[in-house]
Amino acid sequence: MCSDAIVRRFAGTFVLVSLALGWFVNPLWFLFTAFVGANLVQSSITGFCPLERILGRVGLFGCRPSPEAKAGS
Repeated sequence: MCSDAIVRRFAGTFVLVSLALGWFVNPLWFLFTAFVGANLVQSSITGFCPLERILGRVGLFGCRPSPEAKAGS
């Protein structure tokens, strides 16, 4: 499990970076912004957050694997 602040920090960073890339590099980067937004909505409804699972498996930022992730491995 990860702190909500870590997940929000990653999401905010991804949105800002993809907006900058969409503006300065290629407008197709705005699709990544939409993906992050859709994932945030999905996560708020289902409680499943892919980023939290990835950070838990890697062990970054003090995140630990959830019990469901250990059972599935």
